[in-house]
Amino acid sequence: MSLSTDPFQHTPSFQLDHFFELTHDLFCIAGYDGYFKKINPAVSKLLGYTEAELFERPIAEFIHPEDRHITAKNREQLTRNKPLLNFENRYVTKAGNIVWLSWTSMPVDNEQLVYAIAKDITYKKHLEEERNEQLTRLAATNQNLKQLSYTTSHDLRSPVNNLISVLQLLETDKIADDETREYVLMLKKVSENLSLVLNNSVSDLITSDTLYVELEEISFDDSLQRVMRSIDSLIRQSGAIVNSDFSPLPSVNFNKAYLDSIFLNLITNSIKYARPGADAVITINSQVSDGVKQLVVSDNGLGFDIEKVKDRLYGLHQKFHHHVDSKGVGLYLIYNHIVSLGGQIHLESEINKGATFTISFKD
Repeated sequence: MSLSTDPFQHTPSFQLDHFFELTHDLFCIAGYDGYFKKINPAVSKLLGYTEAELFERPIAEFIHPEDRHITAKNREQLTRNKPLLNFENRYVTKAGNIVWLSWTSMPVDNEQLVYAIAKDITYKKHLEEERNEQLTRLAATNQNLKQLSYTTSHDLRSPVNNLISVLQLLETDKIADDETREYVLMLKKVSENLSLVLNNSVSDLITSDTLYVELEEISFDDSLQRVMRSIDSLIRQSGAIVNSDFSPLPSVNFNKAYLDSIFLNLITNSIKYARPGADAVITINSQVSDGVKQLVVSDNGLGFDIEKVKDRLYGLHQKFHHHVDSKGVGLYLIYNHIVSLGGQIHLESEINKGATFTISFKD
């Protein structure tokens, strides 16, 4: 006894018609001559034409003019008995609107027919267009910010170098007052560090155009000391206390300028947002947790309401405290320095109980 291999042999035709009529996808049968032979209601509903109108004109007339050539080339493949999978093109509705369809078509050569299913992907295409527009705007904004940073860093170098030159002319051994002499020496040191930071900023901006960031083994303590020398007067005036312990992990493979910037922004933020009446106490430690190299920076300052700020924490120009010098740039820079090199940053904080930033470095 032989068994039939036709799955529809015992299925009444009206059941198949029922399935054909109810589906939301576009079902159609087209001839090799380029005309529709059978369509389901979804085709007429989407394109706005009656069934008769769709049958009496070549399919190509409903296709967007810019897509007719590529569609014709692909239809030639169908007439050579080659299936067409996930082919996308545009159709123009009777009302003049453009819709995007994704086709899966199967030719049956001995019938000179093509059996096709299409999905309306117009919404997906609109989302892609919006995303591409946003990416274009972001790229332009990023380029403008880069140019602004380059210009600012470059233009500031001249007055800073002039200041250094003037300070070098001062003969500190001839200054009788010890306190004045100390301030002049401090000013010299700060100016030299500022010049170094500006030079590094320009170099990093130029290097970033090549999409390459130099990595090297950097001592945490060396980086911290560079930063603390550059803001020595700020630390003294604020009364801030900075404690550090890098014995568990003395160094990390990272970008030197990025690490300096992370220390600089976290420390100055801790000083800036200290609780009224309390000097800032900043604790900086390195550690290895579950094989991951980490840097942990904690303070006793104003802290954050995590639930309120979590979606905006690292955004550009996002401000969470009222401070005359707040620009909303520091955390944005820190975040981008870290994630651009494959790392992560996590914040634990409560209002008036300080903040703890845990930075995980990519191995």
